[in-house]
Amino acid sequence: MSVETKRRRLSPAAIRGMKGGRPIVSLTAYTTPIARLLDPHVDLLLVGDSLGMVLYGLDSTVGVTLEMMIAHGQAVGRGAGQACIVVDLPFGSYQESKEQAFRSAARVLKETGCSAIKLEGGAEMAETVAFLTSRGIPVLGHVGLMPQLVNTTGGYRSLGHSEAEADKIRRDAEAIDAAGAFAIVVEGTVETVAREITAAVSAPTIGIGASPACDGQILVSDDMLGLFNDFKPRFVKHFAELAPQVSAAASAYAEEVRARSFPGPEHTFKAKR
Repeated sequence: MSVETKRRRLSPAAIRGMKGGRPIVSLTAYTTPIARLLDPHVDLLLVGDSLGMVLYGLDSTVGVTLEMMIAHGQAVGRGAGQACIVVDLPFGSYQESKEQAFRSAARVLKETGCSAIKLEGGAEMAETVAFLTSRGIPVLGHVGLMPQLVNTTGGYRSLGHSEAEADKIRRDAEAIDAAGAFAIVVEGTVETVAREITAAVSAPTIGIGASPACDGQILVSDDMLGLFNDFKPRFVKHFAELAPQVSAAASAYAEEVRARSFPGPEHTFKAKR
């Protein structure tokens, strides 16, 4: 009897080792069924705080709680067997102090079984990143456009157009790299700046609205699948157009229910004699 060999889950160290090699394939996941479908095709699944907007209809990620992240981290863990699973620390769960960050991160790792956490921030968070990594918590960094800071940065826009902005993002990436992050998400950053950062840091960069020269790429899965047609950022490509299919399926279902053609005899249970 043949036994199928189960692939081991990719570790943060394995992701770091992909620097300069085959591009790292990353997507977000929030539920067990989606994680199960994506897992064979990706290297890293991010349980992003974007779930606040994608699943809960919030205007930003600021309202996401640690409990929400843990619940969805657990769900993704049930569906994924080989991808490196990373869970976002939400706004307010780590910025107060490095000790607060450790408590939040340790809880996430213990309760979800994920491999690492992600936090936003540059030079100001370097001490926290170093504190976490030296205590056994792998950290995925995040520089450039940081959605948790939307209330202080004036909204969602690409960054790095001025030399001052570009220099800040470079310094942020270098600080997080030196602090020990195993990889760094570079979001919403002018292409040339993202390319320079990728060449300058030792950790792999994972771009979203950044550069094809990054060591990997990530998208929100619902954007990639074309489940949202009302808003499409410049950096998003729809690899499917599922929104019209979902609407058409719901319409067909409603029509059959109203016509009493569903359920049919083949969908009902017969009495056993």
